[in-house]
Amino acid sequence: MPGPVARAAPAPRAAGRWLFSAPIDLALFAGTAVIALALVVVPMLAGPSCHGAAAPEWTWITGVLLVDVAHVWSTAFVVYLDPVEWRRRPVLYAITPVAAFAAGAALYAASERSFWRALAYLAVFHFIRQQYGWVMMYRARGGERGRAGRWLDGATVYAAALYPLAVWHAELPRAFWWMVPDDFVSGMPRWAATVAGWIDAALLASYAARAVAAACSGRPIAWGKHVVVAATAACWYVGIVATDSDYAFTVTNVFVHGVPYLGLVFAYTRAAAREPASQHGAAARLVGPPRRAWRALLVFLTTLWAIAYIEELIWDRTLWHERAWLFGGGDLGGAPGVLAGVIVPLLAVPQITHYVLDGVLWRRRSNPRLGRLW
Repeated sequence: MPGPVARAAPAPRAAGRWLFSAPIDLALFAGTAVIALALVVVPMLAGPSCHGAAAPEWTWITGVLLVDVAHVWSTAFVVYLDPVEWRRRPVLYAITPVAAFAAGAALYAASERSFWRALAYLAVFHFIRQQYGWVMMYRARGGERGRAGRWLDGATVYAAALYPLAVWHAELPRAFWWMVPDDFVSGMPRWAATVAGWIDAALLASYAARAVAAACSGRPIAWGKHVVVAATAACWYVGIVATDSDYAFTVTNVFVHGVPYLGLVFAYTRAAAREPASQHGAAARLVGPPRRAWRALLVFLTTLWAIAYIEELIWDRTLWHERAWLFGGGDLGGAPGVLAGVIVPLLAVPQITHYVLDGVLWRRRSNPRLGRLW
């Protein structure tokens, strides 16, 4: 979620320091992180190490299908199922999927490895920027305007993600990958990861010292922001540095990324549905009043899960052929040669579109509606 807040909001009431509310924020950010870490640490304490452990199928279903793919499609609720948003920037929203397919098809035709490598690094950038975005949202909520504080907050959350990534690159090959095997560039020297680790530790220490000093001076404690920073540092370290397994990476990386985003989209869409009925589209009809919140959430999630299942079914039946027990046997025509050059970039369009549009949807300067609804 690149840079969702470009300008700090006026100093809010104490309750406004939370993005949603204290219970919801803590559940989405702290709760998801605690569960993810427990899923890694508890098995390690109870028996064999997680090093080298393959991800069991339940983690693929919950992490990839129900969270990762579903959260990609949730962007449609904010853009393509919302006529107000669509009318605001129709050219951008129409051309982005077309450009995503064209760029993906050209890159895939040039080199399959280049396509997956570019997609992997685009995803990495998106994942890091989303954590940065949450921190900036909390700064805006808390009325934090200081440049030094903004720099430290941003640098700390960046370092918390970049250090594990540096270790990953310095220790290739590993037991897991981002998209497909060998999608990251190898050859980073080990000393570079060591330096990144010291920078990360120094920034985390500085961040903690500044937070303690602020609390001692009587200023309100930015609990939500602190939780995001701590969750990022802990989950990226445990999932990448402390362990070397597809299982650990999946539960720490995907859950912490996707679950809070689903919460954001649901809350935003439900708030937009309270605007005049003349502005309502499919998103408002699906999740807005008069549906009760729990019913709206159920409709929201089941809709996304159904779409995610269809997408993954097509991936599996045309390309991967890995989960016949879930998607059925046979294939949908296969994807060899030229056909793969169409199917793969086409199936990647929702993902690329999500990455691109996410960079403008959550900025107050580019989305004035965000300030009205939030």
